[in-house]
Amino acid sequence: MYQCKVIGIDRWLNSRELGKGFGTVAKYEICLHGRGGQGAVMAASILAQALVDEGKFVVAVPSFGFERRGAPVAAFVRFDTRPLRAMTNIYHPDCVVCIDPTVSRAVNIFAGMPPGGTLVQATKTTLQELALPPALARVGLCDAVGIALDTFRRPITNTVMLAAFARTTGIVSLEALQHALRSAESRDAGLQQNTQAMARGFAETIVHELVSEVPHEPAIA
Repeated sequence: MYQCKVIGIDRWLNSRELGKGFGTVAKYEICLHGRGGQGAVMAASILAQALVDEGKFVVAVPSFGFERRGAPVAAFVRFDTRPLRAMTNIYHPDCVVCIDPTVSRAVNIFAGMPPGGTLVQATKTTLQELALPPALARVGLCDAVGIALDTFRRPITNTVMLAAFARTTGIVSLEALQHALRSAESRDAGLQQNTQAMARGFAETIVHELVSEVPHEPAIA
């Protein structure tokens, strides 16, 4: 059964500053993939709060699957510059954030992604070593496990990968994520460690702009 959490609705109803500085980006949908115990659901909540703080309308929907450590877990974040009505899971994500290097072996993380999507992947491999769909437009790669082991002595990658998402997409600022982190309860490490992990994740993410042709319907003679 899916749980649905709406972030910051009181702010939405009162704000008159929505959309300033946000350009022309409309509704955007994000799917975070990880494994139980890595903090994917907490990452979605932190990201949602950061987006609200920057003036977006946001819905975060965690989908736990099998609720046990190590099992694949997904969490969803949807945002817009206008009020949102949809409270469902996300089936056609604009961006996939994979906080675990191995979860793509268990689930199809690209299911439903339209052409021109973005992948933010926890990995220490190169772009050429990854099996990617041809219609991806942008890929951000971050050795999040290495950063987490250096920082926490544990492979808890959620905050590192939030920063990698910020670096790859430019949709949310690192400062907003760190501010949201300060208001969240962290069970896995202290605030200072998570803040440092975010800073490293942002600095060390490598972003690739892919040149690929988006498939078109054949012309009718």
